[in-house]
Amino acid sequence: MPRPLKLDPDRLLPADPSTRAVARGLYESVAGLPIVSPHGHTDPAWFASDSAWTNPTELLLAPDHYLYRMLYSQSVPLQALGVAGRAGPSPADPREAWRLFARHYRLFRGTPSRLWLDHVFAHVFDIDVALEEETADLYYDRIDEALATPAFRPRALFDRFGIELLATTEGPHEDLRNHAAIRASGWKGRVVTTYRPDAVVDPEHEQFAEALARFAELTGEDVRDWRGYLAAHRRRRADFRAAGATATDHGHPTAATADLGAQAAEALFRRIVTGNWSPEDAELFRAQMLTEMAAMSVEDGMVMQIHPGAFRNHNRWLHQHYGRDKGADIPMPTDYVRGLKPLLDRFGNEPRLSIILFTLDETAYARELAPLAGHYPCLKLGPAWWFHDSPEGMRRFREMTTETAGFYNSVGFNDDTRAFLSIPARHDVARRVDCAFLARLVAEGRLQDWEAAEVAHDLAYGLVKRAYKLDPAEGSPSLHAGRG
Repeated sequence: MPRPLKLDPDRLLPADPSTRAVARGLYESVAGLPIVSPHGHTDPAWFASDSAWTNPTELLLAPDHYLYRMLYSQSVPLQALGVAGRAGPSPADPREAWRLFARHYRLFRGTPSRLWLDHVFAHVFDIDVALEEETADLYYDRIDEALATPAFRPRALFDRFGIELLATTEGPHEDLRNHAAIRASGWKGRVVTTYRPDAVVDPEHEQFAEALARFAELTGEDVRDWRGYLAAHRRRRADFRAAGATATDHGHPTAATADLGAQAAEALFRRIVTGNWSPEDAELFRAQMLTEMAAMSVEDGMVMQIHPGAFRNHNRWLHQHYGRDKGADIPMPTDYVRGLKPLLDRFGNEPRLSIILFTLDETAYARELAPLAGHYPCLKLGPAWWFHDSPEGMRRFREMTTETAGFYNSVGFNDDTRAFLSIPARHDVARRVDCAFLARLVAEGRLQDWEAAEVAHDLAYGLVKRAYKLDPAEGSPSLHAGRG
């Protein structure tokens, strides 16, 4: 007999009955607000073509490194889960890959992935039995049948989820044809891009030479000359803004910045493009380019996002056989106070600059990030990110930053996901956790109930629109009661 899949309507709200009642009221006031997703990694081709997804494995399992990193830790091969490698697509049968996933679903107990997926199964596909080995085929067939219908095409789900805006992420060496196709289609969904220059900024990136060549082709600039290289960035940033971008994103190993003189910067760049660089040169060049990107943001108004502190592709064998973004990135300690100092010395008081800081090093929240954002006009705190995009991680973020930086030096929530169907679930978790935190402040006499209601709305909707410069119209938005 299959076990039921039941989502507690008060999940993630406080256990104390009186505080829970306050949290429930706050949550009900924001649960139906439109979703603004200003930073993520979904595929714009989905919305350009609006083609049906082929099967549940292709949609829910194969793109989601949150899922297969856990499975890989239990010796489940990525190839058996339908994950493509450098040699080409996986030969795994999609149904067999799904059965393997279902057989191991217990591994996700207590994880945010379990919260997100159960939300998807219950609210998007109306499944009311738990996923386990015995129900694997029931799930596969139910989801497969749904994906064949017009209601489960990408654009239809985008509208059903109440998504007001969705940002994808592309590099300056990539064309933006899918975004052009979306704009030309007449569909009203707002999908924009984000400028992520890592592949042409990081000499240690395995695609650096290839990406640099493509960068030159797309811009017509001599990108092996320092001035031409900077001009190419300005040209591509303009192209990205024309495709709706309001933000850039920088996934550097550290938060180091530099402010070299013109001659020193040009000499460093010459070493980089001729291949005569050391690891120290690579770090210095990345540091200099963060400051160069800040200068360009002062010029064109694009919001900078800095995502440092991940040791990317830590598993050498996995990187060699499967490439990047396969669940082998590991957090590292990160120094923001000294690292950002050169950039802040130059631009920290510049009202035209807006930088959103993220971290994987939670020890930096109260010690460095909250004090920095609580002082410098150009700095805001990004939400709990990646490994900390979880109920406990979100609680820790609020507890460790609010007393110093307040709520209004943060930017609300972004889901940072490749898994499109998880977007409503991720925003729902964030709204529940924030409402639980606010309810505690009300119960402790630290906030009035009307203040908590205003903050809850801002955390769910207002702050993200202001931080990312997205239609900063005032007033109450219309609610999307049909959100999945």
